[in-house]
Amino acid sequence: MLKIDGARVGVAQGSVMLFSDYQDGGVMWTGEGPRELRKLIEFPETYRETPVVHVSLSMWDIDQKQNPRMDISTDMVTEEGFVIVFRTWGDTRVARVRADWMAIGGVRHDDDWEVE
Repeated sequence: MLKIDGARVGVAQGSVMLFSDYQDGGVMWTGEGPRELRKLIEFPETYRETPVVHVSLSMWDIDQKQNPRMDISTDMVTEEGFVIVFRTWGDTRVARVRADWMAIGGVRHDDDWEVE
């Protein structure tokens, strides 16, 4: 559980098109077996400590002839950003995917003092 010290909580959110492989014959649409895409997301402002990040599929367009196999997660979460990881496998053909994300954590304020 993330416990945030103080009343200064920052919430950042965004939406990003991860890929659109059906347009140019990309590997998510034409390939088979394990496939992975990683997308770096930078926060608009640095958090005081590592925030909690939630990521979800907000749009997915897949071929209806195969089973839909997908996994979406986060990796390398820091105060400055994180990586969205999208995976598929088997014979699943994914045309395009959009992901939404939200980060919640403590943020700095102009009244904060840093004593060395």
